[in-house]
Amino acid sequence: MSECFGNYFIHNGTLQPVELFDNSFMYEGESIYEVLRMIRGLPVFFEDHFKRLETSTRHQKKLMLANREQLRKDILKLAEAEKIKDVNLKIVFNYNGVIGNYLVYFIEPVYPTAEQYTKGVKGVLFYAERKNPESKVINHKLRSEIYHKLIICGAYEALLVNRENCITEGSRSNIFFIKNNVLYTAPDRYVLGGITRKHIIEICGENDIKVEFVCVNADKIKEYDSVFMTGTSPVVLPFRTIENFSFNVKHPYIGFLRNLLLERMEKSLRYFENISDRGT
Repeated sequence: MSECFGNYFIHNGTLQPVELFDNSFMYEGESIYEVLRMIRGLPVFFEDHFKRLETSTRHQKKLMLANREQLRKDILKLAEAEKIKDVNLKIVFNYNGVIGNYLVYFIEPVYPTAEQYTKGVKGVLFYAERKNPESKVINHKLRSEIYHKLIICGAYEALLVNRENCITEGSRSNIFFIKNNVLYTAPDRYVLGGITRKHIIEICGENDIKVEFVCVNADKIKEYDSVFMTGTSPVVLPFRTIENFSFNVKHPYIGFLRNLLLERMEKSLRYFENISDRGT
């Protein structure tokens, strides 16, 4: 089954019909990727995602397969060809021997429902850690194992637990715990530096919300009042339960941070639109 969602995709700068999409472009060799959220046909936090793509390729000692201007033009080209405006977009740099494949395509969006934002979602613990947490690299085996557990448990997200029994991040998100109005999240060296996480931390700094960079022990999660995830698709989404422990989904910080983040997302769309209008 093709991961590409829609009628077209970009392959090495050329717009192609979806019938020509080949999953081997991603899953053979090594792949570095970014997933962006598109709203009204424009990418959210484009500049942040491009910088992280540069960081990932540098850490993996790979070459960038497209520059910033190429990416900007190809995103606009794909958005113009498709009728879908609110969707997730994936950028893949695939390295397979001497062959390099640069892809831009839409993936089917799975966004939380209004009820999930209100009532929270179920989480499970998964004992694993990323080999290179600072790089966004596709790990097919780990992804498959986590997906299987989520299906079996009927859960929305898996919280990764490392060999020290500490929670580092989610399988596709970053994690924040709240206790006594203090936020706790893992130190940067243990996690993929999420774009949404970065903005949440900045918002906290601007609003005198204290953030402690420590890993929460998996055996002590019941001591925390609330837990929420951040990410491209969930934005800011509370956990109702993790394993057998329940949490407060109505902590005032959760809605407050989500609303301020949504404002930042809108600002980033205007910035990208202005740059595109200038053609620079």
